[in-house]
Amino acid sequence: MRIGDAKETYVADEAIWTSPTQTFWFALLMAVLLVFPFLANSYLLYLGCLVGIAVISTTGLNILTGFTGLISLGQAGFMGVGAYTVAVMSTHTALPFPLVLVLAGLAAAAVGILVGLPSLRVKGLYLAIATLAASVFLHFIFAEWESVTGGMEGMSFAPAHMFGFTFRSDFAMYFIILSVAVLALFAARNLFRTRVGRAFIAIRDRDISAEILGISLLKYKLMSFALSSFYAGVAGGLFAYFYRVVTPESFPLSMSIFYLAAVIVGGMGNLLGGVLGAAFMTLVPEALKLLTSALTPFFPNAPVFMSPMLEIIFGALIVGFLIFEPHGLAEIWRRVRRFFHLWPFRN
Repeated sequence: MRIGDAKETYVADEAIWTSPTQTFWFALLMAVLLVFPFLANSYLLYLGCLVGIAVISTTGLNILTGFTGLISLGQAGFMGVGAYTVAVMSTHTALPFPLVLVLAGLAAAAVGILVGLPSLRVKGLYLAIATLAASVFLHFIFAEWESVTGGMEGMSFAPAHMFGFTFRSDFAMYFIILSVAVLALFAARNLFRTRVGRAFIAIRDRDISAEILGISLLKYKLMSFALSSFYAGVAGGLFAYFYRVVTPESFPLSMSIFYLAAVIVGGMGNLLGGVLGAAFMTLVPEALKLLTSALTPFFPNAPVFMSPMLEIIFGALIVGFLIFEPHGLAEIWRRVRRFFHLWPFRN
């Protein structure tokens, strides 16, 4: 640590922005994000919405896996609970979408608490398998409980509405998704300034020592599962509002792997890493589609060859980052910042 990095008070050490420069760049980023939909075409606006939804869900999984050390492969199932809650509430009630989103998050959190019960006894691979089993079970419910979920045909419903306004277009949904994503990130950032967030980190670093110090493992593990699932439920609800149709195939197992990959690639235990990982992993499939389109005129069999590449690339990214950069994209960004902070006086 450099002398200039030392903080004189606890408040200064816990400040979200530690300098006017950081405040300026954050304000500039927010201005860019607000102007973006006015300049972007429909395709870029679509991608922006997908990235925002991915950021919310990845942040939730990062709370559980990155900060609490509990591996989960059930994120897709929790998102499905939130999405179907939105679909059912939108079909049978006239509640405004903010309240419906909160109910979707609470429904997913309740399921997350049930799924998290085995976390006191098992951890690591065994916990991952338990959450995977829960995701499969939830997928079975989505497909077979036809009277509520519509079965394999799914459910379609009206767009989000509030105070007489209806949000039909991607343009309108972008601002909703952006607002929820920013609020979710601020809530997560402040969470780790509290006793609860520090208890999560203590459990991740050494759970036995944390219990000796008086931290209830069951209480805080279930709380972490609930918070993570709440984020997933809200993300699933926004996913449902964005597409206005929900089917069991909207939330496959590969989606859970996608979000776990986003946490690993971005950097576990780092909120910025979750944002970078979500954006990176969302844009990788789109980049592959563009590459396939560019190669097709020269290689007609390019779509057949490239179709299975997405799973291979996801696996390669996870293994590659675990081996060569375990701290993920967040660490790469930190190095870039450090380089320019010292430039041109760098040796």
